[in-house]
Amino acid sequence: MKTLLSGGTVVSMDPAVGDLDRGDVLIENGVIAEVADRIHAPDAEVIDASDRIVMPGFVDNHRHNWQTAFRGIGADWTFLQWATAMHGTVKAHYTPEDVYAATLLGRLEALHSGITTMLDWYHVAQDHEHEDAAIAALREAPGRSIFCLGAGWATSRPVDDDIRRVRAEVDGHGLVTMAFGLRGADDTGMDTLTRELQLADELGLRTSLHTGSDGTQRPIADMHKHGLLRGTTTFVHGNGISDGELRMLADAGSSISVSPDVELKMGFGAPMTGRALAAGMRPTLSIDVVPSVGGDMFAAMRAAFAAERGLDGGLRARDLLEFATIDAAASCGLEARTGSIAPGKEADIILLRTDDVTIFPVTEPAGSIVSAGHPGLVDTVLVAGRVVKRDGALVGVDVPALRTRLLESRDRIAAAAGVPLDGTWNPQP
Repeated sequence: MKTLLSGGTVVSMDPAVGDLDRGDVLIENGVIAEVADRIHAPDAEVIDASDRIVMPGFVDNHRHNWQTAFRGIGADWTFLQWATAMHGTVKAHYTPEDVYAATLLGRLEALHSGITTMLDWYHVAQDHEHEDAAIAALREAPGRSIFCLGAGWATSRPVDDDIRRVRAEVDGHGLVTMAFGLRGADDTGMDTLTRELQLADELGLRTSLHTGSDGTQRPIADMHKHGLLRGTTTFVHGNGISDGELRMLADAGSSISVSPDVELKMGFGAPMTGRALAAGMRPTLSIDVVPSVGGDMFAAMRAAFAAERGLDGGLRARDLLEFATIDAAASCGLEARTGSIAPGKEADIILLRTDDVTIFPVTEPAGSIVSAGHPGLVDTVLVAGRVVKRDGALVGVDVPALRTRLLESRDRIAAAAGVPLDGTWNPQP
């Protein structure tokens, strides 16, 4: 099966391929076969990419997808209010069906906005049925997804059996793969963190860990002292850790995921984008939680760009595109498969409208995407060569039915938890 993306402005994010003002991309059996100014492929299905930017799909390497049903409700909340609401109030009332509905619609929303790869950081842990519901939803959504199984919020319960069970089911092949969501040493102790990293090494799993410091703690230095830094770990947020600790992460080959909207709004401190770069790391971008922020990468890029430019002016628009594509793919161990448009990679590609009045005229593509891009521009989405969104609409998805299902889930959870949905909920830590 062949597909030809014809006549688009190609922003490949691959130095060897470069950018093409007018280019074609040939896909064979889900894999990019050729990128050139013009490609003759009379036996291919042709997708007209004129008046479109053709670029790799975005990679969101940290999102708690189970919270989708409460989108927007926490726009005014601090971090402690969010934790009280999501973990301390509503989480206990989630059924497997609630997890399934939130995960499915949240993953489809991400696809709709051009996020072809997403790491779903799952910490609504209740039992195996809840875990299986999340996995089933990710498999139903036609995106590339990483089920990052965490142990829950500030709990010390053993997780070995859960991790092994899910690893046996999610074996690392196909579009849905697995990662291990670690608990920090401040939650469970250094011995537990050590055992979890050993288990991840044994099972061949990449890991993700939330971290940060108020200036009195040195979480990265503590891990370094115990030999626990890995090139396979993504550290989420990291606000407040020292420059020396960032250099430790760089030396270990670790990655850092910046969630700029959440970090600025919830009081985490300035995003670590520029400091990570100065330490020799390539930062990546993520959404985190949609009760508080929007779920699209355009907004995340713009927030990170504005915050860092306001501090030192050093970033360029192209940097943000790299953070959200090839750098984030590398943080997930997927840089050989996705994150750029290059022969041999799987065709995770999005087409952005350039004739829309909100972005027209597009004089410099990278600058236009970062400064003026939004989900409404995402016309076409391909994952592993399969068209999952065409002409602005998801393919084969009954969106009204899913909306009804998620609303019923939200209303049931809220009623069970005794919380209002009229905008007056003000969680008290």
